[in-house]
Amino acid sequence: MRGLIWAMAMAAAPAAAGAQLPPGSVLPEGTLLDVQAEGKVRREPDQAQLSAGVVARAATAAVAMQAQATRMQGVLAALDRAGIARGDVQTTRVSLQPQYRYADNQPPAITGYQATSTVSVRFRDIARSGAALDALVAAGANQIEGPTLGFGDPEAVLDEARRDAVARARARAELYARAAGLRVARIVSISEGGPLLSPPMPVAYGLARVQAKADTEIRAGESEVGATLSVRFLLQ
Repeated sequence: MRGLIWAMAMAAAPAAAGAQLPPGSVLPEGTLLDVQAEGKVRREPDQAQLSAGVVARAATAAVAMQAQATRMQGVLAALDRAGIARGDVQTTRVSLQPQYRYADNQPPAITGYQATSTVSVRFRDIARSGAALDALVAAGANQIEGPTLGFGDPEAVLDEARRDAVARARARAELYARAAGLRVARIVSISEGGPLLSPPMPVAYGLARVQAKADTEIRAGESEVGATLSVRFLLQ
């Protein structure tokens, strides 16, 4: 069993009050048992985040930048019409790059410019995000990445996993105590490892229904959230 350390109590001098007990230490009144347990919960994500961008090419830098700015204004307006709060929309990239033509034995020649602008968008209603994506593309977005699905209050979900981890650790301690003819007296210490968040599965893109106009569908699926605890018990 992973993370299990037994320390059988023997005749020993009492430990100093409040002293830290390293792994393997012996308490005069019982046996120490260290258990590592992972608690898990599966919940449906309640928000999605993705990036939407505009890429425009033109013969001159000024025209390329103007073209992407015009298209991005349409994308931002579409987000406003979709009811996306401005606090959930953030510009993450604006770039301008020359485009080159390469030929043997000749220096690269600039043939035009590419301007790119990207915004990060948080959707607090996953069910509406597919329709919003379609609206973004109709408004001029030609670069979409995502979504990343998550939770508006991740700590609340983690707290569920933490409670499950404590319950699992306690159950395991009870099992070993009974096997040894002892009982669990109390918890001596608890330490927490890093939280674990698995990607939501499944995340589906597809057709909401087969018809002349197909809509993008995003399914939230479920995410598994885990918390790992190391718990030290005193057995008597």
